[in-house]
Amino acid sequence: MVKEEKKKKIYIILSYTGTVPSRIIKFFTKGEYSHVSISLDKNLKKMYSFARLHPYNPFTGGFVHESKDFGTFKRFKNTKVVIYSFEVPAKQYRKIWWRIHKMVREKKIYKFNYIGLCGVQFKFRFYRKNYFYCAEFVKYLLDEANIDLQLPELVAPMDFKGKKCFHLEYKGLLQKYNPKID
Repeated sequence: MVKEEKKKKIYIILSYTGTVPSRIIKFFTKGEYSHVSISLDKNLKKMYSFARLHPYNPFTGGFVHESKDFGTFKRFKNTKVVIYSFEVPAKQYRKIWWRIHKMVREKKIYKFNYIGLCGVQFKFRFYRKNYFYCAEFVKYLLDEANIDLQLPELVAPMDFKGKKCFHLEYKGLLQKYNPKID
């Protein structure tokens, strides 16, 4: 008899803060949302992405731990989000958890991929080791865990919207998100 592996949920958060950088991204991508984050908990106390390092400075970016309780999302209280969840085997979940925590420990080596983000608009992939923009980072984590969402190589935040395996958890203001704990 084969023991069935327990499934774990991963959360994909698409957001739009209304800031100047998010409006520029929205203009070029023509998408409703301009940013994507990943979380391993329903409360979203720990969301991870590549974004501005300081809420008041959009020009320095890198690997960030995000939350509605601090940083950019706390500053921009009218941030709109759509939150999806999907289940993966525990082994794949652990791979993502391990990769995130390795990046947390080594976060100073990671930088924001400004050139790569611009390259998406011009259909040109610009890869540099340890440099990511938000969608590139989330795709990287999923690829590392062998989770295939059939995302394009030149990925943008809106490419994560409404995948067949996703369950819609919430749509609205991030500050009003209050999940029911199982």
